[in-house]
Amino acid sequence: MISGSRKLQIRNIPPHLQWEVLDSLLAQYGSVENCEQVNTDTETAVVNVTYSTKEHARQAIEKLNGYMLENYSLKVTYIPDEMAGPQSSQQPPPQARRGLGQRGPPRQGSPGGTARPKQQSDVPLRIMVPTQFVGAIIGKEGATIRNITKQTQSKIDIHRKENAGAAEKPITIHSTPDGCSAACRMITEIMQKEAQDTKFTGEIPLKILAHNNFVGRLIGKEGRNLKKIEQDTDTKITISPLQDLTLYNPERTITLKGSIEACSKAEEEIMKKIRESYDNDMAAMNLQAHLIPGLNLNALGLFPPPPVIPPPSVPAASYAPFGVSQQSESETVHVFIPALAVGAIIGKQGQHIKQLSRFAGASIKIAPAESPDTKQRMVIITGPPEAQFKAQGRIYGKLKEENFFGPKEEVKLETHIKVPSHAAGRVIGKGGKTVNELQNLTSAEVVVPRDQIPDENDQVIVKITGHFFASQVQQQPL
Repeated sequence: MISGSRKLQIRNIPPHLQWEVLDSLLAQYGSVENCEQVNTDTETAVVNVTYSTKEHARQAIEKLNGYMLENYSLKVTYIPDEMAGPQSSQQPPPQARRGLGQRGPPRQGSPGGTARPKQQSDVPLRIMVPTQFVGAIIGKEGATIRNITKQTQSKIDIHRKENAGAAEKPITIHSTPDGCSAACRMITEIMQKEAQDTKFTGEIPLKILAHNNFVGRLIGKEGRNLKKIEQDTDTKITISPLQDLTLYNPERTITLKGSIEACSKAEEEIMKKIRESYDNDMAAMNLQAHLIPGLNLNALGLFPPPPVIPPPSVPAASYAPFGVSQQSESETVHVFIPALAVGAIIGKQGQHIKQLSRFAGASIKIAPAESPDTKQRMVIITGPPEAQFKAQGRIYGKLKEENFFGPKEEVKLETHIKVPSHAAGRVIGKGGKTVNELQNLTSAEVVVPRDQIPDENDQVIVKITGHFFASQVQQQPL
């Protein structure tokens, strides 16, 4: 009987949606064994999902059928077992996860081929609000939140179900920069009024969430950027410590204290910096894509997936982001770490490096020391770009956690990757222009040693030194 199946088909999925967003949504109703995209001629996307139990599938279909996701109403139906095979005659073959929103910039099209040109970078504004004020922000039957979205031409997601019982809830605002700021100000004013009406005497600071990859550039050298924003807006700004970050929550909390007017101005300046960082990162990624064949900055971990990652209960190995095939080509990258940090990376009885390898889905080995007094050791990471991102990101984070770098010092490591020798000249670029552009955009030093003799595969080494920094926009609710 179909209704007893563990398999579901979900249709009418927004074509620009990222896998991590869908994965986290599906995981709310149980353990997902498999999720694959179906090749269709429609603008919207279709996936086939297999849950581990029929009960999980039943809960998912009850909750997700008709569920509104980015103004698209999901359509969910059961699939009888005989239809779920890869080459059913009744439906097109599933394809590896391609076609829906990519890692990095959104696709300039959709599975159906309808172009969706991007007018401007959509960096959403994410804020944290005290749970006690969520009801006032929504208003009776949603009237207040509808009024805010109408006035500011924005889309606002209040993540009420996240972190049940938590003192604060995240809100994601999608709009133009001005629309985001206007919506944020209106929400702040509503909270202040609610506090007065309920005789709440505590302080209500404005809390902005930002991906850690942007925060270093927001702070600036010796904290200059942040100090200037504080002085120009008459606010007090603090940022949550790195120690609060986890693999599943890469966001930092930026807390603004001051008047509503002051905090609004500070929010505008902070988000302006974050958007600039995002635009630079996207330009760098686009530049390397067409000027530097063979040099995959994704493999170096410079362009991570969005921060929403399936929860720990979901086996990471069975997931790949939209736009990245599960059969992504494997890369080998060499990362050089301080020799004294080897013990921290390996962990007690090798537990940390084994755990990291499983989490990232990559092979991770530490090469023997070249000499007893060597200052650096080479970590050899082999795996597709997604695995490279996870592994390298965690290595950078571990070095910071274990205090191999100072609290205000960014972790900068040397990384080697091989490129075809015929591409090396193009890496250098005419008069060094390509390398200079890359370095300006990415804050990373790119060196192609001259007069290198190609190896047996006709490849040469490119050396890149910099911090694990660049990020893509979080287009969907996180």
